[in-house]
Amino acid sequence: MIRILLVDDQSLIRQGLKAMLSLESDLEIIGMAENGEEAVTQVETLQPDIVLMDVRMPVMNGATATRIICEKYPNTKVLVLSTYDDDYDVSEAIRAGAKGYLLKDMPSEELVNAIRSINRGYAQLAPGLLERVVIKKSPQPSQAESVPPALALLTRRELDVARLVAIGATNLEIAEKLFITESTVKTHINSIFNRLNIKNRSQLAIYANSDCLPNLSSG
Repeated sequence: MIRILLVDDQSLIRQGLKAMLSLESDLEIIGMAENGEEAVTQVETLQPDIVLMDVRMPVMNGATATRIICEKYPNTKVLVLSTYDDDYDVSEAIRAGAKGYLLKDMPSEELVNAIRSINRGYAQLAPGLLERVVIKKSPQPSQAESVPPALALLTRRELDVARLVAIGATNLEIAEKLFITESTVKTHINSIFNRLNIKNRSQLAIYANSDCLPNLSSG
């Protein structure tokens, strides 16, 4: 059973989500909050598996609440569900530690599947957000340009893995492309996260968007 906390400042949205998600036999709505401050308090008390988090709320916004929850309660995963697809909102949520960012106009069955995927440890972004916010095209750096200090700590293979993670490849896809095992892929990813001081694949994608990964679109 996936235990979910719903966070939205609109009562109608909260009740609608509760009614819809409660139809699924493996999902349980254990609480609701109308702002980020209430969400943090309820996470401490209820320890949900997933927080379905709105972004723009009074008292405390979703990004701030997400950062607090991810830092204090690492076993709870945050999935943002928002009306807004503003680049800043998306980036702030992912940087705060959210495992995904979806839009409220998405089909209900896709939201349910996204919740299950997040619970299994995968990241989820609404269609179009990855291309627009995370891996925007940028001029290719010349060979003479220096590698940023953090990336100088990565091996050649780790850079290859990082590029593929940043464009949304699964561990299996990375293993097949680089002719290595999935276990080796996982080892490389954990090493990359530790060296770059990031927590998840979505944050790596944001990191790549800052032009830190050379030749991101190559290969």
